[in-house]
Parts: sequence; C-alpha cells; structure tokens
Amino acid sequence: MVSVPWHSRVRHYEAELRSCRAAVASVDFGDYHPLKPITVLDSRSRRGGRKGSTSSSSSSSSSVAPDPLSSLLEGTDPLSLFAAAAEAAELGRRRREREEEVGLDFEPWAAKRGEILARFTTTEKLSINLFMGSDKSKASSPSSAVSEKVRTRLEELDDLEEGSQREMMNLSQQDYVNRIEDLNQSLKEAWSSDQKVKALKIVIQCSKLLSDTSVIQFYPSKFVLITDILDTFGQLVYDRIWSMCSDPHSLPDTFSAEDVNDTAKETCLNWFFKIASIRELIPRLYVEAAILKCNRFLNNSGIQETVPRLTAMVRGIGDPLVAVYARAYLCRVGMEVTPHLKDSLNKNFFDLLASFRQIHGDAVQNQLVLQRVEVPVYLTLYSPAIHWILQCVAYRASDDYITCAEIWVEFTCRHFTKREVNTVLADIIKHMTPDRAFEDAYTELHSVMMKILTYFHNFSVLFSMEKFLPFLDMFQKDSVRVEVCKSIMEVFIKHQQESTRDPVILNALLHVCKTMHDSVNALTVEDEKRSVSLLINGFIRMVSFGRDFEQQLSFCVEARATFCNLEPVIIQLIHTVNQLAIETRRVMGGSHSRKTAAFVRACAAYCFITIPSISNIFSRLHLYLLSGKVALANQCLSQADAFMKAAVSVLPEVPRTIVVEGKQRSSESFLLEFISSFLSTLLVVPDHPEQGVLYLVRGLLNMVQDYTWEDSSDAKVRVYISALPLLAAMSQESYLYTILNVDSNETLYGGDPKFVAEISRLCETLIGQVLDHLKTLGREEVMHRQGSLAFSLFSCLLAHADLRNNKLNQLAVNLWNLSHKNGQCDTRISVRTLEHIKSQAQHSELSHLSDMLLRLSLQSRA
Repeated sequence: MVSVPWHSRVRHYEAELRSCRAAVASVDFGDYHPLKPITVLDSRSRRGGRKGSTSSSSSSSSSVAPDPLSSLLEGTDPLSLFAAAAEAAELGRRRREREEEVGLDFEPWAAKRGEILARFTTTEKLSINLFMGSDKSKASSPSSAVSEKVRTRLEELDDLEEGSQREMMNLSQQDYVNRIEDLNQSLKEAWSSDQKVKALKIVIQCSKLLSDTSVIQFYPSKFVLITDILDTFGQLVYDRIWSMCSDPHSLPDTFSAEDVNDTAKETCLNWFFKIASIRELIPRLYVEAAILKCNRFLNNSGIQETVPRLTAMVRGIGDPLVAVYARAYLCRVGMEVTPHLKDSLNKNFFDLLASFRQIHGDAVQNQLVLQRVEVPVYLTLYSPAIHWILQCVAYRASDDYITCAEIWVEFTCRHFTKREVNTVLADIIKHMTPDRAFEDAYTELHSVMMKILTYFHNFSVLFSMEKFLPFLDMFQKDSVRVEVCKSIMEVFIKHQQESTRDPVILNALLHVCKTMHDSVNALTVEDEKRSVSLLINGFIRMVSFGRDFEQQLSFCVEARATFCNLEPVIIQLIHTVNQLAIETRRVMGGSHSRKTAAFVRACAAYCFITIPSISNIFSRLHLYLLSGKVALANQCLSQADAFMKAAVSVLPEVPRTIVVEGKQRSSESFLLEFISSFLSTLLVVPDHPEQGVLYLVRGLLNMVQDYTWEDSSDAKVRVYISALPLLAAMSQESYLYTILNVDSNETLYGGDPKFVAEISRLCETLIGQVLDHLKTLGREEVMHRQGSLAFSLFSCLLAHADLRNNKLNQLAVNLWNLSHKNGQCDTRISVRTLEHIKSQAQHSELSHLSDMLLRLSLQSRA
C-alpha cells in the first residue's frame, strides 16, 4: 500500500465564507422564465401532413373506434339488453300489482279526521253563505231531444249560481258544525227524492266555503267538514251510475269502460258537463275531484288523464293555505282510485314547496296582521295537509325512501342545525336497519355521508351528533366502510385549519383510522396502503396537546399499537416524537431539568424501540441518524451514541439491490448518500470515553471495508475520499459547526497533537487505499473510472490538504495528470478548476499554489 504523509490544511471558515459570497449583478433574461412552458414543434407531423390541409397534425385528438368486445364487459350487448329489459318489465308488472290497491299499512283519512277537528278549534264567531236558488223546474217530455235536456240542466245550474243569497252569521263553532251536518243530510235527502240539481247546489255552495279564510285557525276543521259532504256526493253519483249498469247483470269490480252501457255513459258525461260549467275555480275543482272515480265509466285512461289536469288547476289558487288543502284532497281521492300514479302525487308535493314563498308575501302577511295570528301559529295550519301529502307520496316507497332521504339531508344540512340533521340520521337508521335494508343502499348512504361532510366542517359538532357514529356503523361491507372512512378523513385534513386535542374528535377519528388500518392485509396493493397511510398521517399531524408533552407522547404510543401494520405511519410517528423532543427543548429555552431530561430520554427510547420494526432498511438508517441528531441536540449523549452505533451495525444488512417504484435498482447510490450524511454528523459527535479515539469513524470505515460491494464498483474508495474532508475538519482548532451545550472533540481534545496525529495516520491509510485501487484501474476499458476517481481525490487534496508539503503537492500534481491521461477529464471542469486555483493563489497563505499551478497541464481529449 502506498503511504503518503497527511497534513491537514488550516482553515479559516469565516474568512472563506466572506470571500465566497457572490457579487450582485443584474441579469436580463429577456422572455426566458424557468416556469414558462416550453413549446415543442414536431417536424414529423409537418412532413406527414397533406398538402393544403389545415387540420391539426396531432394524433392525440383523433377518435378511436370502439372495441366491439368491450360492450360485453359493459353489459351493452343485445342479449344483455334484452335480458335487462325483460327483468325490468317483470319487476314493473309485480310492482304495479302490488301498488294497485291501498293496503292496511296505509293510515286512512278517517283516522285523522277526529284529531284535526279536536286540534283546530276557535272561539270566534263563524258565518255561512247559503245560495238559495229558485226551485223552479222544467219538465221535459219523453220525446225531448238530448240537446234540450242539456240546455235545461245548464239553465238550472245558472239559476243555482244566480239565485238569492242568505248569510248565517255569528255562529259558534258547534253551530257551524251542526249546520254543515244539516247540509250533508239535506244532500242525502235531495238525492233520495231525485232532486239531483238541488244536491249539486248544496255541494257547490259547500265547496265555495273552502275559499273563505276569515277565521283562519278553523280552516283545517272546516276542510274536514266540507270534504265529508264532497265524499258523500261523490259516492252517491258513483253508485247511481253503477246501478244503471246493473241491468241485466251487475258490473264486476274490475270492469272496464267497454262493459258500461251507453245510458250510463251519457249520464256520467252529463255530470262532468255540469261540473265543467261551474264558473268559480275552487268549487269546480273540488266537485270534479269528488267524482273522479266516475271516469272509469267513460274510458280506461280517464283517471290517469284527469288527475294531472286537476293538479295543474290547483296552481290557479292564490291563497297558499287554500291551495295546500286542495292538493291534500286531490291526493286523497287519487290514492283511493289510482295509488300507483306517483307522478301526480310528486307534482302536488313539489308545487306545495314552490308555493311556500307566498307565505312571506304581502297578501298573507296582511291577513295574519288583520286576524292577529303569528306566523308560527299560521304554519301549524299546514301540518295536516302536508302530513297527508307526504304519507301519500311515501306510501310503499321503501325501494325509494333512501333516495328521498339522500336529497332531503342536503336541504337539512344547508338550512338547519345539527339537531335537525341528527333527527334525519335517526330516521334513516330507523328505516334502513330492519331486514338489513342498508345492504342494498350503500351508494345512497355514502352520498348522504358526503352531503353531511360538505356542510359540516366542524368535527366537534359533527361527532357530537348522537346518531352520526351509529349511522357510520351501518356501512358494514368492508370495502364500502373503508371508502366512507376515507371520505371522512379527506374532509378532516382539507378543512381542519388548526391542530386539535378535542377528545371527542380524537376518539372518533382514531376509530375511523383504525377501520382503514384494519382493512390492510397481505393482499392489499401498495397504492391502497399508501393512500390509507397518507390519510392516517394527516390525522396524526393535526393532533397537538400543546405543552402537555407527556400526553402527546402517550398518544403516539397508542397510535403505534393501533397502526402497527402500516410502515409509513410508524415512520410518521417517529418523526412526530423527534419533533416533540425538539419542541420540548425549544419551550424550555435550552434548560435541562431532570423532568425535561427524563422526557427527552423517553422520546429517544420510543424511537429506539420502534425503528427496528421498519422493514425498509434505508428508512431505518435515516431514522437512526435523525433520532441520534435529536438526542445530541437535547444533550442526551449516551442515547445519541446508541443511535449512531445502531446505524453502523445495520449498514452490513443493506442489500445490493432494492425495489424502487416497482423496479430493481442498485442500492449503492442510496448507501453513498446516507454515508455522506452520516459522516457530516460525526463531526459534532464526541468520542465515547470508553471506546477510544474516533471509534465511530473507525467503525464506519471498517464496515465499508467488509461490505460486499459490486465487482465493478468504485463505491468503497469514494467513501474513503468522502471521509477525508471529515478528518480534515476534525483536526481544526475550531470546528465548522457545533451543537449548543454539547462538547465536540475540539473541546475534548483541545487540539492535542496525539489526536491530530491519529487523524493524520487514518488519512494516510485512506489515501493509500485509494491509490492502490487506482493502480487496478490501469486497463483501457476502465480508464474513465480511473480518471474520475483521480480527479475526485485531487479535488479533495486541493480543498483540505496542506499542499505546502512537497509529497502531498506532488501527489496532487500526479493525480491531475492521471485524471487527464488519454483525455478522460471534462475540459470545461478542468478550466474552471485551474481558474479557481489561480484565484486561491492570490491569498498570501495559499501562495504556494502558484508553483503547483505551473505544473498542471491542460490536455484536450484525443
């Protein structure tokens, strides 16, 4: 081995720093900017274009013909479509059969009648306007034409609306009820005595009472009483026409219009003509709705055509209270005859929502002021009608409940508080729990969760909802549950502005994160592990207990046990604990009380115990180094020493190849990077009193010596070259950098000649190893490696060796010449190096470089 005596160059770091500062100069970049996008023109596209063509030559925008086989996977092939259509038709048929009649599970109107009458009462005086039309009747001969009959009946109807009027005033509520019951009885008597026109008069005048809101608190009860009369009239008309069809045989229950004779049809049509002639909207609407079922006698689709028309007619009613009860009556008669016509029910409901804006209009507000009724009291008048409409809409809609709830929860979140949202969640749980219905509605339930998360970013409020976590528990399918938990964590990380120590949030999110963690197994792909780890790490970074450092460490201990299967999370926890130790030192102002020292040692112990569980060896090495630095900064020398020795002991385990982004790569570059970082740290690590001089440096170099490097690798000697700057820095009287309150070797040895001599001997050994290796690279095929290593060693000697020593000076010249042998060195780098030497030689303490510069020749490449 070649032996060259080593003498470190004496360094004056502050003076060197001042001399190396760059001068300020203005630079005109013109249009250049590092972030400006670069435009690249593809010349091939120009050559390949057709002459005269103005279309783009880019192929990225061209359409691609669809793959005919891909339709099989998408379910769009003819057989799949046919099967799906058949299945849909069968499901539709079954559903229609199920919905054709209202079952016992539908609460009838009769059950609500008594409650409404008992609830909506009044002490004010009421009035009834009675229209007493003349009783003149015009008999017609049996031979009268049909047109004359129609004209006669229309005249009677005109007489009805133009007749004398009598108003009954100052009626008590009971008197009013009695009078309405009398009218109901009069209706029956008139019908039984074949006074059909009089019966219609009674119905019309009763219907007109529904436009009167002079005593507004009583309106719901008035509606109940009047619609009793309408129901009676509708049943009488239906029974009359039914009886006309019973000769000679009665109609079956499932009859069609073809089974009805012409006489019955004419009578039925007459009734509809009479009703259509009523001038006022409200009585015309109510009376036609009352005989809605009679459309069955005329044609099979009559009811389906009439209900949407009547629904549209309600929009012409100006008073929102009158309109909502008209809609309720239309829904009621519609449910009796066509419960499957959900479209009309839905239209009534949405029209109801649209009419609510009228409540704040001047007409309604003036009426409330006049009657001295408060808005909250007024709104309660709507409840019977709304409740009935909602019951009709929701009937047998359990395949559709969650779809409605999915929409309504957004309305609740946007306009109400957590109490109302909690009520909605409770209702969803109530409906979806029986028979595990939630298993078929995960998509809708997830949508409900996302709508809540969209409007509630305060997680203290969110988790204080009693039903939020029970709602989360409904997601029992693992894959769906994990996706929901991801959604929660994504919103938390995005919107949580400040760190938290709220126990409600911490406990809930620990549960959420544990759910994600527990879904990871041996078959989980790396992307999924990475995604889950990022979310959990985001949560960990948002947890802070302020100056309660012990509580923070306890949280990290719990998290380590909870998330033990995710290595990125364990790494994050180690970083968090190291940061905690640094924060402790900062808050304590550098003081090191017993309690602080004990806590810092506890943090170091946490890291020292946890790091070995990490499988990625380079993550392990860097964490050992980081934890050692933190321990050193906190004056925990024995702990720092333990971390450094642990790192050195792990180095032999580094494999020659590692997997990076799914590909096998050599580990040498990563190992060299770590060793360089490790060497820079060793400058401030004091020697252990029982381990000898430079024991950590020697241990590292011994590991490098024994490590199995690749056959064609120069990594080992590059480590030796990297160690020379460290050893040169260690021989200085004042180190380049130190740690506060930590005595480095500069203080321990105080420039002891024995210590400096030991450094020199070690440097001589390393240089000898490098020179020996350079001799083995004399073959032509590896001369480029020889030149590169020679130039690296030359640069090291130039920066750190005392080149006033003749042997070192001559060695530097020889290395320069070797690196330029056969033109192996980059000429530009060589020129800049010579310029640097010339600049350095201007300093008096480096004037000897001028002589060396004369012996450095610049060779061009052959």
